[in-house]
Amino acid sequence: MDSPSAPFVDRTGRPRPTPAAHPRVATGATARLAALVAAFVLTLVVGRPLAGQGWIDPVRPGMGSVERVESRVQVTVDNGVATVEVDEWFLNSGDRVAEGHYLYPLPADAALSGTSLYQGETELRGEVMDADEARAIYEEIVRRRADPALIEYLGDGLFRARVFPIEPGERRRVTLRYMQILEPAGESLHFRTPGALRPTMPVRPEPGPNDARDTQPRIGANAPVHLTMTVTPASDWLDPFSPSHALDIERLDGELRIDVAEAEGRVSVFLPRSGDLVGLSLLPHRPAGEDGFVLLSLTPPAPGDERPEPRDVVVVVDVSGSMAGRKIEQARTAVRGLLEGLGRDDRFRLVSFSNAVHQLDTEWLPARGASLAEATRWIDELRADGGTNIDGALDAAFGVEPGRDRLPVVVFLTDGLPTVGERDPDRITAEAEGRRGRYRVFAFGVGHDVNTRLLDRLSEATRGTTQYVEPGEDVERALSLLATRISHPVFTDLRIVESPVAISEWYPVHIPDLFAGETLTLLARYRGEGEGRVVIEGRRGGQLRTVAAEAVFPRVQRANAALPRLWAARKVGHLTRQLWTEGETPDLVEEIRTTALRYGLPSPFTSILVQEPEALVTDGVQPAVVPMTFGQSTNGARLIDRIVVDGPAAVDARRSTGARAVQVAEESRRFRDAARMDELDELMERATSKTSDQRVVAGRVLRLQDGVWTEVGVDPDAPTLRVKRFGEAWFELMRLLPELESALQLERIALAGVGLTLEVDADGVESLDTDTRSEITRAFRATGG
Repeated sequence: MDSPSAPFVDRTGRPRPTPAAHPRVATGATARLAALVAAFVLTLVVGRPLAGQGWIDPVRPGMGSVERVESRVQVTVDNGVATVEVDEWFLNSGDRVAEGHYLYPLPADAALSGTSLYQGETELRGEVMDADEARAIYEEIVRRRADPALIEYLGDGLFRARVFPIEPGERRRVTLRYMQILEPAGESLHFRTPGALRPTMPVRPEPGPNDARDTQPRIGANAPVHLTMTVTPASDWLDPFSPSHALDIERLDGELRIDVAEAEGRVSVFLPRSGDLVGLSLLPHRPAGEDGFVLLSLTPPAPGDERPEPRDVVVVVDVSGSMAGRKIEQARTAVRGLLEGLGRDDRFRLVSFSNAVHQLDTEWLPARGASLAEATRWIDELRADGGTNIDGALDAAFGVEPGRDRLPVVVFLTDGLPTVGERDPDRITAEAEGRRGRYRVFAFGVGHDVNTRLLDRLSEATRGTTQYVEPGEDVERALSLLATRISHPVFTDLRIVESPVAISEWYPVHIPDLFAGETLTLLARYRGEGEGRVVIEGRRGGQLRTVAAEAVFPRVQRANAALPRLWAARKVGHLTRQLWTEGETPDLVEEIRTTALRYGLPSPFTSILVQEPEALVTDGVQPAVVPMTFGQSTNGARLIDRIVVDGPAAVDARRSTGARAVQVAEESRRFRDAARMDELDELMERATSKTSDQRVVAGRVLRLQDGVWTEVGVDPDAPTLRVKRFGEAWFELMRLLPELESALQLERIALAGVGLTLEVDADGVESLDTDTRSEITRAFRATGG
């Protein structure tokens, strides 16, 4: 049934005009039906489900509660086919017999076959439903249980089977076996588990005494899920990687063994073929009506007996007075270790600086024999004293031309601010840029008395990195990890030279060099559709080489739905670093804020706490004040003309030193480097704040006002759409505005859009007509969708 003809109202319930139209863009997704017979692992859970599991929907309310106590998933891959066996253990912890329908979500486009599901020795019969058939069941369960935990399954298919009774106190093992044809992804094969939820659900209000969820036990939320995979023969495959989980990889007895100890969520594993020097994998996702997203990964072989590409390495060490004591001792040890790890074809130079700059030699030295012995003696004599001449040190580092067929690297270690010679960080970095040439800069800032703006700018455009070593951390270990990581260059100066579609906005913006044993991932947007070769060009041994793979870029692709947020996280991290290194501009602030809100991410301009300015003076430093650019009222009674930013975001763009500046720089780096969903989940958890009357959800600041979680910036005079929680319109909002998914799970909420306020309450509209659906995305985002 369509909604009333005037669903847009103000906060008093009075009808408001429909927001002005924006250019029409299609929304939604076209689901592909599940292929072949499909079913997967079950967990009998009355509460929230987890990875590698389904759940039991009781036949009648009040039946016994069954909890999953352990899950083990074993996968064997041979000739492109995965054989999966799942063992699950369940315990009826209630005092009644448990019986119901077992439900398990299925990926809508997976190819599964040969499925058998057993409870003990008895085979269970069930039915497989496609995504459209399954949607009604998911929505009905969410409404009946008044718990939005299942909304992540919307769009998945479904397997349903009637399970036998489990007696009170009984522990039972269930075994599932199935075969899955692995999907090609460029020069890789792609394995993924069917849909599942993560144990950490989006934040929502604590249930009250009358909340029906109080009687719904959270069963199995902490039960372990362990996945192992064996691939044969190991020689056919490069090291696998995952955009979802950390992998433990081992090669033993001709087998490639992969272990995922904490396999919550949707597990995704790529297996790059070893036919070429580098494996190129591609994974697309494209919502209807907008440009697509693509993950490109380059996987080189692990370091072996082959001779690595030669390098010219300059090590620059700060020996100013602040390095005295343990820091200079660690620095000596770290530099010795770095030199010991140089290859037989590498060359090196050593530079130290305090008031003056000293060099072991002004020419390149071979990394062997007498040169290394002389370098060791020089390092042993380093003493910490005097000021910090960063400009002079960089001049010496870049002063000798590297070999044309070599990878030039500068390792730059400092613990202080420039105090000798040129002291202006902007002038230092500008002059360094003019002298840098082909050098890659890997900078280390030791402690908090460093200029993050200077160090980040040194490495930003050089395909290098900046790492900050906290007080008390081991400088030697940090430098040792870098030395190991960059010891075997495989490809340098990488760029995309051919594609059947237009690929743009990739992150990292400056594609890093590829080193042996380390997968390089790019996240990008694509426009158009088609299939053909994707070619990446790079240098190896001074010669241009290419890596290519066949790829399909579809018009619509529902799978791989995590890619947009991973891409957006990298973009926000890049823009945030740009803000701290180049300075704040209104356009840059707005781009950070809108990108973060569009994809439900924290940023310095979304994850904020609104307080009176005078209440937030810490260590004598007044937090930064950010002008509001979206709505100026929070409660209809008082206008707020500025937002005080607390936490890491309180570092002013001009304030580049101190503990907070280092924290901001490190958080920005973590977002730029995010390559897996578990990494992004951890970052989101760190950035989420919650108090009794204020919290941050999906990058939006919410305050509890009259029982409603109201976003800061809601305009009481703006057009408002109020929808009924768990009604058809509520589910429709999830599909139209997926970035709001976690926020919409709150029981009563008001969210500020650009041209529309969205409210969720018990008495809103239950359904939306076609015209209203077409307006919501455009009015809320004001971007055309």
